[in-house]
Amino acid sequence: MFEKAHSHTHEKPGLRVIIVGAGKVGRTLVDQLTKEGNDVTIVDKSHEKIDEITNLYDVMGLVGNGANYSIQKEAGIDSADLLIAVTDSDELNLLCCTIGRRVERCAAIARVRTPDYIPEISYLKDRLRLAMIINPDLEASREMARLFYLPSALEVHSFAHGQAELIKFKVPSGHAMASKKIREFAHEMHNKNKDVRLLICAVERSGQVQIPNGDFQIEAGDIVSFVLPRRDRRSFLHLMGFENFTVNNCMIVGGGRSAYYLSLQLIHMGIHVKIIERDPKRCEELSDLLPDAIIINGDGTDEALLREEGIESVDSFVSLTGIDEQNIFLTLHCRKVSNAKVITKINRTNFGDVISDLDLGSVIYPRFITSEAIIAYARARRASISTNIETLYHMYDSRVEAIEFRVDTKSRATDTPLRDLPIRGHLMIAFINRRGKIILPSGDDRILIGDTVTVVTTNTGFNDIDDILS
Repeated sequence: MFEKAHSHTHEKPGLRVIIVGAGKVGRTLVDQLTKEGNDVTIVDKSHEKIDEITNLYDVMGLVGNGANYSIQKEAGIDSADLLIAVTDSDELNLLCCTIGRRVERCAAIARVRTPDYIPEISYLKDRLRLAMIINPDLEASREMARLFYLPSALEVHSFAHGQAELIKFKVPSGHAMASKKIREFAHEMHNKNKDVRLLICAVERSGQVQIPNGDFQIEAGDIVSFVLPRRDRRSFLHLMGFENFTVNNCMIVGGGRSAYYLSLQLIHMGIHVKIIERDPKRCEELSDLLPDAIIINGDGTDEALLREEGIESVDSFVSLTGIDEQNIFLTLHCRKVSNAKVITKINRTNFGDVISDLDLGSVIYPRFITSEAIIAYARARRASISTNIETLYHMYDSRVEAIEFRVDTKSRATDTPLRDLPIRGHLMIAFINRRGKIILPSGDDRILIGDTVTVVTTNTGFNDIDDILS
């Protein structure tokens, strides 16, 4: 019934990539970029980290300061396609990229996390001629903020410049969808509202994921992802019987950068924010930065304090401490004492199967958000001239990819009715975006030049729209 993911063979040669910084994100990038057939060199000041990575992966390791020109030369900067700087220091990352950009053909990507630089991001990117500046805390907070618009969803991914969304739900027991074939349920929905089309593009059941067809029977407890135009989401969810309450207030434990970025967005959405932070100095900073939020100086893991601050009656609860275990325990505690929408931030990915068995609500992994944007860029650089990757998300613990391709020129996939295309197995064309109009495709629709096309698949490593064809 459930199939394994299939890896996709590459015709196009890999990129030569230099990664500076062997922390969590650096290691995630090594893992992903080597899997995709790129030639990777990793640079870090720590002997242990380099030894550990070179023992695990077939990559070249160099111990040294990545902002040092002679180290970059030794790492092969003269023939490199891409330099990625993800050390703990923003300034060092920018300096690495500035030095690396002396080689004209080498693109550079820097991770920059300090809020002070945020207003300057586009200026820095242009002046230093960088391909991308990425801020994981800011991106994670954006992903969390999207969930506040749809609190009953587990995940919300945005495509086509926000015009379409891929939304993930758990099917509750007793739901109208449970024990029905997708085709039957879609037909019922269509009878209720002719304008609504149901497109389920992935289902997870007891740890196995698959791309379903119309005969697939949904069961209670399944985790399903479906795609819809953003403008339809409220009416669609109402029709689906997923009641969507409004979040008026949010309690955040931990006052780091993610909490700051998230609070800014929530306050902008009209949501009341309360942050509990144990460091008195940070509390003073937050009070100045976020005059509209309530800042409490105290230990967010203290049950009595949480009760006193109203955890039992909050609409939403987000745990953003730097310690995964603390975030998990706080979420489980909140689940037990309240009906709040909960979001859990997790930095490490060991014990993934244990984590997915716990009822943690929406789980956010900042390091994956960083690596996805970079992988999408790397694949687009490898792709043919006819397509480019606009957006890439990994779903279901990286077992499913959702990729948005931009179609610039004629190819094997264009101008033919979809039903006549030899489309690979384990793949669904989720939607076509034609000049801002979202089309949930039928067999009669065609892909045209100028469209962006989003596919959901358990295959990995697609660079190009033609990769969807067998």
